[in-house]
Amino acid sequence: MTNLAIRISPPEGVPISFRIATGGQRFGAQLLDILITFGGMFLFFLAMIWSGIFDWSLIATLFLLLVFFLRVPYYIFSELVWNGRTIGKRIVKIRVVSADGGRLTPHQITARNLMKEVEVFMPATTILSATVESGWVTFALVIWMLLVLLVPLFNKKRQRLGDMIAGTYVIDQPQSVLLPDLAANGTSQAAGFVFDTVHLEVYGRYELQVLEEILRQKPRTPEAVTRMEDVSKTIQRKIGYAEKVAQGDNWDFLSDFYRQQRQYLESRQLFGDAREDKYHEKTKEPE
Repeated sequence: MTNLAIRISPPEGVPISFRIATGGQRFGAQLLDILITFGGMFLFFLAMIWSGIFDWSLIATLFLLLVFFLRVPYYIFSELVWNGRTIGKRIVKIRVVSADGGRLTPHQITARNLMKEVEVFMPATTILSATVESGWVTFALVIWMLLVLLVPLFNKKRQRLGDMIAGTYVIDQPQSVLLPDLAANGTSQAAGFVFDTVHLEVYGRYELQVLEEILRQKPRTPEAVTRMEDVSKTIQRKIGYAEKVAQGDNWDFLSDFYRQQRQYLESRQLFGDAREDKYHEKTKEPE
């Protein structure tokens, strides 16, 4: 299954292209997360059963309760901490993003993961626990799971019900590599524009990668020039850059900002301050 492309417009107004994660990627990430949440606990309870310490019915009930109270916090907490990624998603290199281009909110993460319980996990747990005596109820639960699993196959953006309700996409995000030093691409290292810490505190790695899309090639069409100028003006406004940037200097402004922003982020990384995006918490400067 090929990756479908979507375009998201962040608040800055610069459209970004992403590739929707394939069904195979999502299945692989989900399988890894299931192994993580179930694996250790399953082995623990097998040891308890083998030892004969508890009655089987008590162990089964306790297992189901503990799995639920481990699984739900795992998905929600992981995606909150790692900006839309669980351990499985990090390994497969996919992530959840907000459809409006903004930062994922706790509400979105909670909504999509609670819906996952309703869509698959709770029906599957009910069937496997053998607590349903009616064959019709079991049949209905199986049909429900099959239908919800087919939902991503019948919409262009491969959203499951939880993604539709939360307003999220799951995208392919291969290992990001920042551009080589712009000087290697013919950009002068002599900075015509100088930015201080206040300017460089605003954005993070995510926005730096977005800026790369603009700087990969000088604009050659009027539309590309207009877009580049709009990006320059947006950054000037966001970082509070007070100096006047002449009409023909926007490319140099962006190039200088990119280089200095990258150097700043890399220096912060040395102190353990990984600034993923503009929503990062500003940390105290090292003494």
